[in-house]
Amino acid sequence: MNVLQVQFKCFMSLILCLIISASSVLANAAPGKSPPAVLVTGASSGIGLRTTELLAAQGYFVYAGARKQKDLDTLNAMKNVEAVRLDVTIQDDIDKAVVKITLAGRGLYGVVNNAGVGVVGSLVELEEKDLDFQFDVNVYGPFRITKAFFPLLRESKGRVVNISSISGILSSPLLGPYTMSKHALEAYTDSLAGELLQTGIIVVAIEPGNYASKIGESARKRAMDLGQSPKGSMHEKELTEMMGQIADRDDMADPIAVARAVEHALFSENPKARYMVVPNQEEAAWTIGKAMQEMVQLNHDQPYSYDRDALVKILDQALQDL
Repeated sequence: MNVLQVQFKCFMSLILCLIISASSVLANAAPGKSPPAVLVTGASSGIGLRTTELLAAQGYFVYAGARKQKDLDTLNAMKNVEAVRLDVTIQDDIDKAVVKITLAGRGLYGVVNNAGVGVVGSLVELEEKDLDFQFDVNVYGPFRITKAFFPLLRESKGRVVNISSISGILSSPLLGPYTMSKHALEAYTDSLAGELLQTGIIVVAIEPGNYASKIGESARKRAMDLGQSPKGSMHEKELTEMMGQIADRDDMADPIAVARAVEHALFSENPKARYMVVPNQEEAAWTIGKAMQEMVQLNHDQPYSYDRDALVKILDQALQDL
């Protein structure tokens, strides 16, 4: 091999090294990342709509679930939002939503189980079909959605945020169906959080108080459509007053505070296990007082009761563990 051939071979080796080096740099260069994608159910009004608006404005991509075409059109007009036809009681809707979101290629970082309904009535007068309806949306809905989107959430090590209520701690006469469903959602959230700990998925509960929403209006409309009336009930007066009160929620506080809690639960490095979000001190007192009252009732007059000092010590330890 002459000198020219040796020089040519060295030159080609150098070019090859440069090509490999450049390829390595390109391969390891951080590609432009798309914003995290989140699915929000029941996004047409109230907490769901405010959460969609807030997350989209912050640059996250939101798949906004709704049932009616006019709501889907409104949501689709928003920047960073893609509407998804989604009734959480219809498995076919859910399956199609999974396919749609999977094929979009963004992945899915979070699910906000917000879709909810309210049923009002006396528990000894209520028809079983009304209780089925209540649980089908508020309990089985989150169950179906989370199960369906679990593979995507597992891949992203994402978050599940369940919109519960202070009614998941409180229990109110004539709101039994709703409070039962929210108590169930609290238990579902805690059990799911423990089960998914090993996957890296974090599960959180949000407990809003009374904020502006359409849930009461929807409850009254459903009752009217079904021909249901408080007339003849042993609670006729109370039910008539309650239906008027829950249907008129437009003057209540803007649920933006709840939306901010959802954002924190989704994207904070250290989210809380639960977020009580209430518009005033009174609702906070109701809720914390009820939780403490139940603790005292559980402890009262049983073989393994704690005295006051021991209870305070348990409370202090719980505060330290936060």
